[in-house]
Amino acid sequence: MTTTSPQGRAELLRPDGSPVRVLVVDDEQSITELLSTALRYEGWQIRSAGDGQGAVRAAREFRPDVVILDMTLPDMGGLSTLGRLRREQPDVPVLFLTAKDAVGDRVAGLTAGGDDCVTKPFGLEEVVARLRGLIRRSGAADRRPESVLVVGDLTLDEDSHDVTRGGEHIHLTATEFELLRFLMRNPRRVLSKAQILDRVWSYDFGGKANVVELYISYLRRKIDAGREPMIHTRRGAGYMIRPAVS
Repeated sequence: MTTTSPQGRAELLRPDGSPVRVLVVDDEQSITELLSTALRYEGWQIRSAGDGQGAVRAAREFRPDVVILDMTLPDMGGLSTLGRLRREQPDVPVLFLTAKDAVGDRVAGLTAGGDDCVTKPFGLEEVVARLRGLIRRSGAADRRPESVLVVGDLTLDEDSHDVTRGGEHIHLTATEFELLRFLMRNPRRVLSKAQILDRVWSYDFGGKANVVELYISYLRRKIDAGREPMIHTRRGAGYMIRPAVS
């Protein structure tokens, strides 16, 4: 089941209309907090754990629809944790997190029954997209025929990647598209440079906030050129998108 949130973004929901449940398991608190914050923007319900034992307990209580599971946990490890999770929830999809150079871990995780794998450092948009795919394929939420974000006369199709304003097609690069998608999922909300870096670029990008300014300028040339502006700067706070004032 899907619906549209008050902020204008399309949300995946369980068949009973309740939020999708995601269990995030990683012993690095900064990563669990980052992922939890990003996934709550999707309208999902989040529970986190820092080791395998905690993951098993949380899954038993929380009954997640999908699990993000780090391969290197301090007690029983990712593969053993997967086995114990699957004994209680045989069909729960699992997305593994692995180190960039740990090819063996990726192979082992998928061979052991993991459904997908993302390497660290990762982009949050990639994690969200992979989770959406796992949730839909598992049947925890129904797949909608299309996913279109609309702010004023600006539309963005998340499936086809078509972007139009006032019916006129706008070509965007992949990064411009992800930046615009993040803005359009949060209309009328000021997003800080740090939030944008975390969501559009890798979580350890290094705080080079000037890249946000650069890509905002690119978007403005394509979205706002010759039209009433939709992308606005709040000095010292960040950026927001809202319908143009006619």
